[in-house]
Amino acid sequence: MLLEAQLYGSFQLKTVCGQDIEIANRRARALVAMLLLQSGQPLDRDHICKLLWTGRFEAQARASLRQCLLGLGKTLDALGCDLLDVSRSRIALNANLVRSDMADLECALDDSDWAKAIALIAAIGGKPILDQMQFGDEFDTWLTERRQATEQQLQTKVSAALARLKAAGNLADHGGLLDAWMARHPTSSRVIMGDLHSGRVRVAVLPFVSHDSEDNQGYFADGIVDELITTLGQVPQLLVAGRTSSFQFRNTALTLPEIADLLRVSHLVEGSVQRQNDDTRINVRLIEGQTGFESWSYSFAGTVDDILAAREGIAKTVTRELAGALKLEIAEPAVRRMTSNKEAFGLYLQGRALTRRAIGDGVLATAIDLLEQALTIDPDFAECWTALAEAHVYTAVYTPCLDKLGQVDRMAECATRAIALSPDQGHAKAMLGLYQWTQNDPLAALDLAFEAYRLEPENPAVTMRLGSFLLYCGRTRQALPYLEAAIDQDPVDGRNYGMLCAAHLNMGNIEAAIAAGKRSADLGNPPLHWSVATAASGDHERAVEQYFQGRLLMNSVIFPPAGTQPMGPEAMDAYWQLAAKGVNSGKEEDRQRYCQTLDFLHATLPDPYDPTIVWPAIWMGYAPMVFKTLGTQITPPNMVGLMSLWADVEPIRQTRLHPGFMDFAKRIGLVAVWEKHGWPDVMSGPPA
Repeated sequence: MLLEAQLYGSFQLKTVCGQDIEIANRRARALVAMLLLQSGQPLDRDHICKLLWTGRFEAQARASLRQCLLGLGKTLDALGCDLLDVSRSRIALNANLVRSDMADLECALDDSDWAKAIALIAAIGGKPILDQMQFGDEFDTWLTERRQATEQQLQTKVSAALARLKAAGNLADHGGLLDAWMARHPTSSRVIMGDLHSGRVRVAVLPFVSHDSEDNQGYFADGIVDELITTLGQVPQLLVAGRTSSFQFRNTALTLPEIADLLRVSHLVEGSVQRQNDDTRINVRLIEGQTGFESWSYSFAGTVDDILAAREGIAKTVTRELAGALKLEIAEPAVRRMTSNKEAFGLYLQGRALTRRAIGDGVLATAIDLLEQALTIDPDFAECWTALAEAHVYTAVYTPCLDKLGQVDRMAECATRAIALSPDQGHAKAMLGLYQWTQNDPLAALDLAFEAYRLEPENPAVTMRLGSFLLYCGRTRQALPYLEAAIDQDPVDGRNYGMLCAAHLNMGNIEAAIAAGKRSADLGNPPLHWSVATAASGDHERAVEQYFQGRLLMNSVIFPPAGTQPMGPEAMDAYWQLAAKGVNSGKEEDRQRYCQTLDFLHATLPDPYDPTIVWPAIWMGYAPMVFKTLGTQITPPNMVGLMSLWADVEPIRQTRLHPGFMDFAKRIGLVAVWEKHGWPDVMSGPPA
């Protein structure tokens, strides 16, 4: 028997003939509604108890859930409907027996049934999902997160549908769908309308195609794009996607509307560079994100005797012309101070391009060599000193480097030189903050990060650095707006979603943490934080599987600990299975076994403070190892583990509850931060 559910507005369950199904128990109604919102995924029984019977003892809540399931089963049995799939630990719906207005709308959009989609959106109007369903703060938080995730998913589908309709010239259905959606969300459809509620237009500059007889790697073209991103970012009316996200789409097979959707922008800037000896032609086009149609173009042609003058002129002209095409009144933006030496600038561009790649045999070493050559030619090239500082940070983080502190010291020297030459080098100040962490002075690090953000608020690397520093200090609620802003600026940088996953886990937003962790993994990053969030939801079996999948990224994104050799396939599988169970199985014997392994690694690895030891120790609440590693030496790669200290879930909280925690926090400088900026969200003040 097929049932129909209404999720928008007040929850209703009906037979296919339209007969109301009366479920007297309001928590039983909520349970069915929650399972429908899960889109076929099960819910953990303990999690259900926590949401629907907040404040009750665990045994009492479990008994109430059993009674609820018993009554619900009798109601459904009377209809001859085997709707629930119940096990000892989880509850799910037999999805083929029930459909909802939400699922019907998504299917109509996927199937291009425009009339039905428009009618369904008009019918739900402004109704919220599960209106007036309340069971306390825990449930309210969960429902808010599910509403946000569902609306975001639906908005993406509507955006894609509008792009298809406009490309096909079906303006009637395009107008009808847009009107219906905007009636439901008059101010929230940023991507569809092309601007934020603040009036900022969202733009991304894609990598330019290079046809250059002197530059087969396209460094000159990348330099033009880099300058455009920076210069356009100074326009207050524009929100420009960050470099990391934009350069993800070099040589992509995706269509322009698909790229615009992924980058959450309404307009794209693309172009090409042609150079033959001294003759140069640069073509720039403005593209409407929804359709992929060109709405404006500009060409620069001439003889380039001074490549830097051309760069500045092009950036200013394109910014001015683009503002005119978008009907924006802007002041002429400043252009970054670079170098007057053509050779030094070319070496800088090559070094920057390799630094962005980061991962690869010898890539960063080559980048450092090129940047140092540029600085030998022009030692007053401030931007190049900042780029060299970043290359040294990346070497410490993304290579199996034993001399991490040596790289950090060199980074600090380069960043200090950049700031001395040009005090507005915000990115350099943010990196100098990393050095302060390694010196157990997070208070100075945070002050530098705030100053960096004041100087470069549109630089997603700077924004994320400030958010991450606050996250490391346990100030998660203060960090979250910066993390979200960095993702808004750079929405295809998977590393940012790992930070967001940890932040939501710290705040108890388990579903949001899982979604952010999955997004990070989908973008090619290790699924470790995703698995920890999944384990916190109670689904330990799936969490172990997710963590184990991390082994597939060994020697490509994840590297063996510095000074060690790669494992063979069998040994690697055995190690990752041990680690996955230790962190996520929820079984104490698995945890103890992996803690013993960490003891062995700490005693034998060339770098006893490697993230291979630090991160699992935090996730397993292995406080003595956390104190022995981070309490002795913080490095750029292992400090990332600090962001997970503040999750109020087992066993992570064991480190924070350990009697030695405050001594550890004082030793690494966290107490000084808390006394100035406030205590962590999970601590009201120093313990008695």
